[in-house]
Formats: sequence, structure tokens, C-alpha cells
Amino acid sequence: MVYTPRPSWAPIFLALGILGLVCGTFASGFVFEPKIWAIVGAIVFIGAFRSIVRGSVRDYYRRPRRQEKRGAALPVETISGPPTG
Repeated sequence: MVYTPRPSWAPIFLALGILGLVCGTFASGFVFEPKIWAIVGAIVFIGAFRSIVRGSVRDYYRRPRRQEKRGAALPVETISGPPTG
């Protein structure tokens, strides 16, 4: 069975956190001090990463432990060799 993940904003916030960390490293003097960019980026990154991990663990344990066994949709064919003779 295929289980699709629920929609989430966490990957977008994770990317924004990484962007904040990069701006704190390379964009000195751009609107704010580099420390501010890095601190805000790290906080957003940690929060988004925690949300992704927590959602993944919750989804993993929400799955059924045993799934019902279903038969094949098509009948199984036997493969035989070439005819003798």
C-alpha cells in the first residue's frame, strides 16, 4: 500500500532558515548585522527541522502494523517449456 505524506510548510521554513544562515555568513551589512541573520536563521532552521522529524516519527507510528493480504489481481500463469515432439 502507498501512503502519501501530508502537506507541510516545514520544508519552506527549513529553506528560509538555511538562507538566514547563509546570509549571516556571507551578507555582512545587508539590512541587519550578520549575527542577527545567523541567529534568526538558526532558530527557524532548528524549528523547521524539529517539525519535519516529529511529523515523520508520528506518521511512522501511525501506520498499521499488519496489513491485510490481498491476492493478485490477475491469475498467475505457469511457465512451461517448448512442446516435445
